[in-house]
Amino acid sequence: QVQLVESGGGLVQAGGSLRLSCAASGIIFRINVMGWYRQAPGKQREFVASITSAGLTNYADSVKGRFTISRDNAKNTVYLQMNSLKPEDTAVYYCNAYRDGGIRINYWGQGTQVTVSS
Repeated sequence: QVQLVESGGGLVQAGGSLRLSCAASGIIFRINVMGWYRQAPGKQREFVASITSAGLTNYADSVKGRFTISRDNAKNTVYLQMNSLKPEDTAVYYCNAYRDGGIRINYWGQGTQVTVSS
């Protein structure tokens, strides 16, 4: 199994910044892609950003230019630096991890709340 533990959520004013962290433990070879999804009240969970172990990144259009994903492979940790936050970024943010290729098995963190006030 793979365990994902997030931290760094909170309340921030519009235009502010937050950094989320997600540490992976357990059977690490089962994952090589780590990323973030978010779910706002009454909405479906949506993709935010991902990064491979080689450093290749992918972003949702809604966060490009504002959010930056990075990872420390030695620590099995992924980060999400969120700048220029908007009220519409308010959501529960979930860490996600999986191994690319073959049958995809998703691992999820417990979620961390991000609230952006206007």
